[in-house]
Amino acid sequence: MGSEFSSSEDEKLALEHQAAKLFMHWYERETGKPIRHIWHNRPAKPDVSCRLEGERLDLEVAHLYGSEQEAMQILHRELSDNTRQELKDLEKNTEPDARLLTALNRILFNKSFKTYKTKRAWLIIRNAHPAWSKQQIQDLQDCIKVPSTHPFEQIWIVGDWQGKSGIVRLFPKTK
Repeated sequence: MGSEFSSSEDEKLALEHQAAKLFMHWYERETGKPIRHIWHNRPAKPDVSCRLEGERLDLEVAHLYGSEQEAMQILHRELSDNTRQELKDLEKNTEPDARLLTALNRILFNKSFKTYKTKRAWLIIRNAHPAWSKQQIQDLQDCIKVPSTHPFEQIWIVGDWQGKSGIVRLFPKTK
């Protein structure tokens, strides 16, 4: 990951910006639509904002982990009690091969209850698990459960931690 952060909040902001930048790079590359300039928001809005073809777009960022140990290793720090419990439940109650789908569906379910003061919000999920690939995510698209009610115009996933494999749109599904 590189540099250390002065606090867990600084680290969280930096990770959100990294994920947003990776997404923006791939989105522009795949669609040809300019998406620029990010800034951080207060809690009533999604994590970061940018301009998509000159219009404001807010991005909520989430990270997809497979286990408590993995998250701590990637983040180089202790986890919040809530994150630790979610990952312990995932490890205890899910077979290794099903963890990707379960973890992804859990993020989608939890984020579906969020509300924001914004006109347009997209959810960006960054895959942080080194064994899960963009192809595996694409193969599971028919099994992914996007709740019928959520605040997001679109939902995307960055296929890997480094952002080398590109992005996958989860909602609305591509044809």
